[in-house]
Amino acid sequence: MTIKILMPALSPTMTEGNLAKWHVGEGDRVNPGDLIAEIETDKASMEVEAVDEGTVGRLLVAEGTENVPVNATIGLLLEEGEDAAALENVVTEAPKPGAKDDTKRPAASGAAAAAEKPAAGASLPGGVRASPLARRMAAQAGLELSGIAGSGTGGRIVKRDIEAAIAAPPSAATADDASEIVRLSAMRKVIARRMTESKTQVPHFYLTMDCEIDELLTVRKALNEADGIGISVNDFVVRACALALMNVPDANVAYENENELRRFRTADISVAVAVPGGLVTPVLRSAETKGLKRISSEMKDLAALARDGNLTPEQYQGGSFSISNLGMYGVRQFDAVINPPQACILAVGAGEPRPVVRESQIVTATVMTCTLSVDHRVVDGATGAELLAEIRRFIAYPPAMLL
Repeated sequence: MTIKILMPALSPTMTEGNLAKWHVGEGDRVNPGDLIAEIETDKASMEVEAVDEGTVGRLLVAEGTENVPVNATIGLLLEEGEDAAALENVVTEAPKPGAKDDTKRPAASGAAAAAEKPAAGASLPGGVRASPLARRMAAQAGLELSGIAGSGTGGRIVKRDIEAAIAAPPSAATADDASEIVRLSAMRKVIARRMTESKTQVPHFYLTMDCEIDELLTVRKALNEADGIGISVNDFVVRACALALMNVPDANVAYENENELRRFRTADISVAVAVPGGLVTPVLRSAETKGLKRISSEMKDLAALARDGNLTPEQYQGGSFSISNLGMYGVRQFDAVINPPQACILAVGAGEPRPVVRESQIVTATVMTCTLSVDHRVVDGATGAELLAEIRRFIAYPPAMLL
């Protein structure tokens, strides 16, 4: 007896849906568990699998057809021994939404039919059940079905489960336990999102200069011996950047939108501080108004709060310019990623002895390489170069910071 393929319901309240795609054609042989169609509504989608074996005799609804009533006959399946002549006697009028069809039983269904009769061939060794499409997608993506939770009826793995597994990292360790998957912390997720946005949306360009710091080191040593306050090289860099921004106000800006930029009246310096699981950038407000001693004291306090996780939003939000210093790790030079919406970030490398030329003579000097990353939407190359030159001038000659 010819079996009708009915439009399934994705939910108890569904009255109609769209026949998105046929995965079989007339004359194709199908077995229980084979994927034959995809049905969708504006809120969900579902794979339709064959429950019986047979030959597709006729497809009554074209793929792409919208608003097909639930329980409407969308195709006919010929049983063993039947030929095309059997199709002539089958009533194929589409019933009203919700109406019952008293034909033998549907040749395919969604959740309801799958619950009545498990799809043959849908189980894998070890009890894993998956639709044919899900198995093919998993094989193409190199995924192990045993590690994927199924959301279909009876825990069957279906298309949406494979798509979710491809989009998200697996939660289990690899088979040989040589590695493990660690969930991203909230901080790391924010860092990942912001850095991705920065590198994909902000047109970076980079400027690099070498700064001789022998005089800075001499001044630093004298100040620390006299006062015992422990001023760092980074404290000098913070003040140098703050004063340079005051001298080059066109670089002390942030991209606001396609029609506006924001010009800052003060140098609010964000300083990257490494913390467990990531980094934060506490802000030293109005750094141009503060001497080295105060900058040093405030930065120590902010860094301690950052490492203890006790910074308030007011202490790390905002800022007009950023500094990232990896010199203490022996890094010679690097390019930092801009911290939006700021327009510039200075990457500071290690101070180290290098040969330099003075008065036609090769001598040794302590040199620190600094790279300025710049947002070209609001700061041009010449302006960025002017800012970096000013920073280098203050670093190379610290007494200028007192003027």
